[in-house]
Amino acid sequence: MNITEYENYQENLNQQGNPFPYLTYLCSIPHDFTCVPLHWHDEMELIYIKKGSGIVDVDFKKLFVARGDIIFVCPGQLHSIRQMSLLSMEYENIIFPLSLLCGRQPDSLWETYLSPIHHRQMNLPARLSPDMDSYPFVSSCIDQIDQIRHTFPHAYELLIKGKLYELFFLLYHHGLITPHVVSGNSRGHSQEKSLEKTRQILKFLEQHYNEPLSIEKLAKAAGFSQSHFMKFFKNTFGQPFTAYLNDYRLTMASRMLLASEDSILAIAAESGFENLSYFNRRFRDKFGMTPGEYRKKNVASQTDGISNSSH
Repeated sequence: MNITEYENYQENLNQQGNPFPYLTYLCSIPHDFTCVPLHWHDEMELIYIKKGSGIVDVDFKKLFVARGDIIFVCPGQLHSIRQMSLLSMEYENIIFPLSLLCGRQPDSLWETYLSPIHHRQMNLPARLSPDMDSYPFVSSCIDQIDQIRHTFPHAYELLIKGKLYELFFLLYHHGLITPHVVSGNSRGHSQEKSLEKTRQILKFLEQHYNEPLSIEKLAKAAGFSQSHFMKFFKNTFGQPFTAYLNDYRLTMASRMLLASEDSILAIAAESGFENLSYFNRRFRDKFGMTPGEYRKKNVASQTDGISNSSH
């Protein structure tokens, strides 16, 4: 799975109204991509390491992860996944909205146990490792859900939903869910503020990436001076704002190339590039081929995949 497909999986949760939005898929670093950029979403996410080692960042906390580790990412938490040195890593990504466990009308179970997680009043463990006493119980529950998704028995949705309730029971039972406490010192408040500012910047970019954007405009939206914004952005995202913006626009353009039949000129403009030759050059730098070659190659591979799955 390439990075564009990975991002589309997450976007589909919000856009397609999946009747049973519990998604799992396997990823390999660096075979599929070298990193998943810093992002956040409203769904619950589990990252289950199957082979190798890598790095997962959750709310600015760097986790060196290895085979068997299970990373819990609560709704709204900033996170990224990346390669460590030249090592490879295979992991299962599990994404579902907590609202999957809420009825049409919130009940006492939702209000007592799940709503506090959704609203960050309770914390899940950032990582569950094989050497922890609770690990066999929690990992077994997740493995059973995976097995259900391999066979898809009739009414499998009920079984998965029941297993998800069991999962959260186990997390509570073993004391792995704890109250969210903001440190009273200045460092704790500073980190909370930085997290919120980062989410704010990401949301602004998501909504305005295809418009003319300047450091001045982003700094104003974030409530920073331009110099403070540039320093904050580089420290948080690991690259200057302009480089990040171009990379984001190119990723969006790669999606449009596969999702529509619009001309390359139209897609360049729609993704925020005013100059076609500059767009073509940057696209080749990122993907190793021209936009036209990228569309032809990936559309062909999608068609082959559909053809093969039908046999």
